[in-house]
Amino acid sequence: MRLAACAALALLLPVAAHAEASLTLTDGFVRSSNPKSGAAFMVIGNEGDSECRLTAVLSEAAERAELHTHLEEDGVMKMVGIDGGIAIPAGQTHRLERGGDHVMLLGLHQPLAEGQTVPLSLDFGDCGMVEAELPVQNRNDAGHGH
Repeated sequence: MRLAACAALALLLPVAAHAEASLTLTDGFVRSSNPKSGAAFMVIGNEGDSECRLTAVLSEAAERAELHTHLEEDGVMKMVGIDGGIAIPAGQTHRLERGGDHVMLLGLHQPLAEGQTVPLSLDFGDCGMVEAELPVQNRNDAGHGH
């Protein structure tokens, strides 16, 4: 029984390692306009053969991290939480940007200073975890969506 369990685990490890290796993060940065919250932006690439879904983000820099997007409602843009995560189709990229999908960092433990880095752990479910250190760029001209 113990040998069968070890053999099953050995079969799962290469799949997780392969899926994790198929994800890339580029153009990442964090921006904070007030001392208690910030947002993370990046381009997530999926070079694998199947869809991956960003389901959660953790950061020791904040009490919690949430996936958010902006929706237009009655001519007004509103920020709302994303249920079910963000899909990254196989062979494609998805941009987390200002005015669109992004990661909100809520309850910052300290204000984010220009040039500092913020650690993030991105949970892609079956595709694995991706660790990142994103620089803080608070300048008005920093970022995507312009």
